[in-house]
Amino acid sequence: MQSGNPALNKNTFLDAASGAVFSRDGDAMTLNGTVNKTGLLLVLVVIGAMFSWSRFHGGESLPALGPLVLGGALAGFVLAMVTAFKKTWAPVTAPLYALAEGVFVGALSAIFELRYPGIVMQAVALTFGTMAAMLLAYRSGLIRATDKFKLGVVAATGGIMLVYLASFVMGFFGHSFGFITGNSTIGILFSLAVVVIAALNLILDFDMIEQGVGAGAPKYMEWYGAFALVVTLVWLYLEMLRLLSKLQSRN
Repeated sequence: MQSGNPALNKNTFLDAASGAVFSRDGDAMTLNGTVNKTGLLLVLVVIGAMFSWSRFHGGESLPALGPLVLGGALAGFVLAMVTAFKKTWAPVTAPLYALAEGVFVGALSAIFELRYPGIVMQAVALTFGTMAAMLLAYRSGLIRATDKFKLGVVAATGGIMLVYLASFVMGFFGHSFGFITGNSTIGILFSLAVVVIAALNLILDFDMIEQGVGAGAPKYMEWYGAFALVVTLVWLYLEMLRLLSKLQSRN
């Protein structure tokens, strides 16, 4: 069963050429190595975010943030796709992805902060608090990545992506799903559900990385595993921002 994270699937730790699991010959992927590289990528996300944030000087700076949001999002998407299809490039593309995504996240966060002061620190705290809770639940065995659990999370993640895609396409015709951005009770419940699903994807990511370590995946897969975790964390953070903004807009 694959992870709900598109960067991690059942073939992630298989040899692309032969479909065979990597052996432990030579340098192998380790858990500590993956953790260290995850930390480094998060630092790069922060550096990129600080670059965008430094361009924020109140409402008059909003026009300058727009290109950073669009450019960072597009660059991050392209680099994510390249990394997903060329895993051996992860030592180079994963850090570049982290920087680009940081630029996007920093600019978008500034826009949210302008409208809802204090929301960014709340979202950051909730994101890393959730990650810590999920890691503790996974390591303690409180939440187990069984096949049924994986199937449920993957199905829910796919459903959310389809809803977002449908809303995006409908936007070109002047229509959209109001509950995605609206602050109605249904809108808040939808965002809360998305946050929960994003958090549960962390469990699948932890499990897939642990499988890679156990299979003796090559060293560069530490970068790929770190990249995949950052993808989920960025998604979780953005959904936290969306949920908090809906709650604050009702005050």
